[in-house]
Amino acid sequence: MTAGLLKKMIFCCGLKNSSRSNRLPEGHVRVYVGKDEIPCKLEVDANYLNHPLFENLLQLSVEEFGYSYNGALRVACEIDLFKFLLDLLKSRNPCAHYMELRDLISKFYDNTK
Repeated sequence: MTAGLLKKMIFCCGLKNSSRSNRLPEGHVRVYVGKDEIPCKLEVDANYLNHPLFENLLQLSVEEFGYSYNGALRVACEIDLFKFLLDLLKSRNPCAHYMELRDLISKFYDNTK
């Protein structure tokens, strides 16, 4: 994902406009995860937005939701898969930098069996 794509998503999603009551910790962004009508709201480290696996999920989300919608970033994937990705990124496991999205999905489903 290019920096331009990320900036376009942030601009279109209104992430620059936040009220005091909706403030996030510095360096975090709000993300809605799931394809359901009522997605799960999570706060994630903004640095994760540049990770290749996260960028792949955002690209899938563009295909699902487009660029123009109100609110925080939307990620079109299962909530548990997204949390699995966050745990992997938080662990700072170096294999995460070489993993393809299909590998992440495969590893996730192997762990849930």
